[in-house]
Amino acid sequence: MKRRDFLRSTGVGCAGLALSRAIPLFADTPSHAGWRTFEVTTRVAVLKPSGVTHIWLPAAVIRDTQFQKTLTNKFKAEGGTAKLSENKKDALGMVAATYPEGAKPALTLTSRVSLKSYAVDLSARGRGSHTSREELEYFLQPSKYVPTDGIVKETADKATKGATTDIDKARSIYDWVVENTFRDPKVRGCGRGDIRAMLETGDMGGKCADLNALYVGLSRSAGLPARHVYGLRIAKSELGYKSLGLSTDKATKGQHCRAEVYLKEHGWVPVDPADVRKLVLEEPPGNLKLNDELVSKTRTRLFGSWDMNWMGYNYAHDIALPGSAGKPLVYFMYPQAETAGGRIDPFDPDNFKYEITSRELT
Repeated sequence: MKRRDFLRSTGVGCAGLALSRAIPLFADTPSHAGWRTFEVTTRVAVLKPSGVTHIWLPAAVIRDTQFQKTLTNKFKAEGGTAKLSENKKDALGMVAATYPEGAKPALTLTSRVSLKSYAVDLSARGRGSHTSREELEYFLQPSKYVPTDGIVKETADKATKGATTDIDKARSIYDWVVENTFRDPKVRGCGRGDIRAMLETGDMGGKCADLNALYVGLSRSAGLPARHVYGLRIAKSELGYKSLGLSTDKATKGQHCRAEVYLKEHGWVPVDPADVRKLVLEEPPGNLKLNDELVSKTRTRLFGSWDMNWMGYNYAHDIALPGSAGKPLVYFMYPQAETAGGRIDPFDPDNFKYEITSRELT
């Protein structure tokens, strides 16, 4: 069954009505057991509509995690109708709005989430949290742009040579990605996510959706369940990194993909080799060396923990947008829109305007 077949409608909204899907996970109290609560608002407008117009937005992750509780996703489609669909396997929530010809398409989505520091003590031996065999097998499967055969498997074998345990394999792949890739600021958005092309061409530059996708693909090839976690930076870094956080309440360009790998003794473990490379390039004064003290500390920290100034969207890839005539998306972090003239470039502000803001409710 294709991923889009798992999508199911959970609500329908009409013009001028604010609809919400509240997920009653726990009391909305930011101070509860170290949780911090944020409100994140995305506002979208299609400036040059033609014919029927569609807008799609990723909603905050729709399942419980160790690091995030989604409290509500509320949305309003001015001049059109909207609904929220879910794909539970990929924790994907999608707001899809449709506008008739002649409308001025605008969509607002407001999510409230509580976030908590996410770290796994890899020195403590134990058993990971219960995860079903079905889920683990799902996150071992290849996708169109993240295959597990050919040059990907060959690279994984080289990266893990001599590693005998799951944690040694996971760490070896992490080190390989950090040492053999670089952040390329010329790449649009968060990257292409095509890891076979990276390895076959030898062009190892990219952004988070490239570098962390490479980690996921190599891990799966080595027999380790792994997944992308697509999301959005929504606050400054609590660890003081200027390059890994926001400086204002504007999160419009804060999209960021992370990764998790499953280890039997620890459960799902957070990793982020792409942010090591982002810090190398961008942390003042810039162009740091891998053996720089700050880089070394960050590299150690980001194998097993995340700075939770970030909100998760989903684990999904190869996403077919409902009602779209265009191709499936490699990943879904950015607002998307389509008119009778075709898919709109989400990086074209002359035709597609959106703003994302964040505020902490503490």
